[in-house]
Amino acid sequence: MKPRIFALYLPQYHPFPENDEWWGKGFTEWTNVARARKLFPGHKQPHIPVDLGFYDLRLAEVREEQARLAKDAGIEAFCYYEYWFGNGKQLMQRPFEEVVASGKPDFPFCLCWANHSWYKKLWDPHKKGQDQLLIEQQYPGETDYTAHFHHLLPAFQDKRYVRVNGKPFYVIYDAVGFKDVDIFIKTWRQLGKDNGLGDFFFVATDYNSDHKKMLLSKGFDAICNVDYINIYHTAPKWQKAIRTIARKYLGIPMIYKYKEAIKYMLHPSCKEREVIPVITPNWDHTPRSGRKGLVFTNCAPKYFKRLAKEAFSMIKEKPSEEQIVLVKSWNEWGEGNYMEPDLEYGHGYIDALAEAIKESYETNNEL
Repeated sequence: MKPRIFALYLPQYHPFPENDEWWGKGFTEWTNVARARKLFPGHKQPHIPVDLGFYDLRLAEVREEQARLAKDAGIEAFCYYEYWFGNGKQLMQRPFEEVVASGKPDFPFCLCWANHSWYKKLWDPHKKGQDQLLIEQQYPGETDYTAHFHHLLPAFQDKRYVRVNGKPFYVIYDAVGFKDVDIFIKTWRQLGKDNGLGDFFFVATDYNSDHKKMLLSKGFDAICNVDYINIYHTAPKWQKAIRTIARKYLGIPMIYKYKEAIKYMLHPSCKEREVIPVITPNWDHTPRSGRKGLVFTNCAPKYFKRLAKEAFSMIKEKPSEEQIVLVKSWNEWGEGNYMEPDLEYGHGYIDALAEAIKESYETNNEL
């Protein structure tokens, strides 16, 4: 036995018309990554990818190599973000659609619906003044939910699609803000049965299990606790105020030591069957947010390994199919949040996760 590790995956690294219109011709996440600069003494920027380099996700060879690296880390599947804004409007769908259509790489996958509006400041640290809504997340109702389902049906029918207890695994990012999410879930459960999929295993994103009871009552099977900045959320009010003032008036990013931040990332509720722990190897989203960003310093793989082992210890009593850990993220380079090889640590994060699995399971004869 070993843990089921799904890594969140950003399908952004390719040009498309909206990116050209909103941020300039040829813009991708790499634009911000490459132009990032140090903002304080000891700040490590830019983060430079190695092995894969500044890749283009339209290339099948890149996707194959990503899968190989993920296997080396002990990751079972990629959890691709998908962007459906309502009324059939999508963005960044090409890489995943090519994965489904081509049958390659031969590596499991699942989906996380990133259901949120986009604003100009989302990927532009130099944007001044009032923010600008670029595209609004809408929820038109059952007809649109049905269209969304049928668009993804080929993926759900794919033998590579991840199942938990025989059910397709599907995450909704902003479940709390999705007012009729219960209707969405009921609609999809029925469509799944009508189309030979059976039921779904629905997961909602939450923070510290704050909305767990409500989300489960809406029809979710589990929640995932994505609170990588819990060190801030649990801090005294006076400390929060100082950090907020420093960021707003002095232009100092919010800075924490990674080895301290990880002490707060895994909420005790992660031991519960309905709660999936989320582990974060690193974080620095100043490439996107500039001086308004949040930075974890000294994100050494050895500390990530420690975090992973703690997560594994919290899931061992759960049914084997549900011993799930999410990694946030595989390739969010603009947030300094990635597993892929970089210039500083090489394959460090990949090796750290593989070692954590080995030490947590193999030494106990559980593999």
